[in-house]
Amino acid sequence: MNFQGSRRRGEDGIAMVIDFLLSNARLVLGVGGAALLGIATLAVKRERLQQYYNTRAALAPHEVQRAQSLALDICTEIQGFMHSRHPDMPLGEMSLGGSLLDDLQVVSADHACLLVPLKLEASLWSLIPGEQTLLTHPLHWMVRRVNVEYFPKGRSYWDRYLVGGYLSAEAVVSMFNKAVMETINWPSISSTMDCLVRPVLGGPDLRLEIRPRDEKEGAESSDQPLFISMLPLLRQGDVALTAQPELTSPWVNAWHLSLYPWETQRLAQLDAADDGYRRHTLKILKAVCRLNPALRPLKAAPLANLILHLSDSESDWSEISLDVRFQQCITELIGYLEQGALHSYFKPAVNLLSGLSEDQVDQMGFMLYCAVSEPEILFI
Repeated sequence: MNFQGSRRRGEDGIAMVIDFLLSNARLVLGVGGAALLGIATLAVKRERLQQYYNTRAALAPHEVQRAQSLALDICTEIQGFMHSRHPDMPLGEMSLGGSLLDDLQVVSADHACLLVPLKLEASLWSLIPGEQTLLTHPLHWMVRRVNVEYFPKGRSYWDRYLVGGYLSAEAVVSMFNKAVMETINWPSISSTMDCLVRPVLGGPDLRLEIRPRDEKEGAESSDQPLFISMLPLLRQGDVALTAQPELTSPWVNAWHLSLYPWETQRLAQLDAADDGYRRHTLKILKAVCRLNPALRPLKAAPLANLILHLSDSESDWSEISLDVRFQQCITELIGYLEQGALHSYFKPAVNLLSGLSEDQVDQMGFMLYCAVSEPEILFI
């Protein structure tokens, strides 16, 4: 089975739109069109990019610290509750993870991730790569119960969440939903933390919403809430599997192979080796996409992989080249959208654009093409 998900662009696709724009540009601009592109590039050089980074992409240290502090307070409360109510459940130390921890969050510090490591007995469980399972999907792994003839079911705490001989990610999420989201006394925790804490029920994931209290009224504030996701996690070597039914549905016993740690580590290594601005560029792209309605469907993973692929052919990621690399990213992205495929840097069989609709691709392609000659439209 092919997981590239490449789409064939129809007559109404981005190719037709770009051809139309190019034809009209030639009629209006003639040979001076190239000069216009040069002027646009100069406009970005005069480091607009740096201003945008400072005002939109970069978060204020006090904002990050506050969000991290709230997330860690919640982490302490949940871990203490689990130890007291479920002392036999083999869990590792919960910790903060994701973009808030890695200084990759942009625009506002409005979400955080709590990693909840499950401890598995190495002799009783085996992590099976997606390509070797019946699912055949490279990001859908399975966790098989082994050595049942020597260690019958019941020897491991996690045996109670087996489905067809495999540890079910959906069953684990359901358990945490009942054990944490529906059981903890959130009003009491809200009082202790002096903010409103409540679970977001009804979805496939484990999420909490935290809102600051109004200092005068003591009621819910209109300030931006902080959403905290609990993420059950299995680790083996450099492999991290997460229980995220929203990504692996309809397979109840499938776990998601997270490539985020690999991507983040690789970007950091490259920047450390040459004092590069890859992560800087990524944050600008993330902010642009988050704040532009047409580009909002583009999430962090495609943008990070875009930069990783480009790093294989472009070695200069210095601050001086920030404008050139940024415009190159825009051009490359247009090409990927036209092809309907942007392959994962670490798992080429995975197409990171496969979840986008035809209309979304066309709208993004149109916006990005316009940005080639008028980059300011991305910074409004």
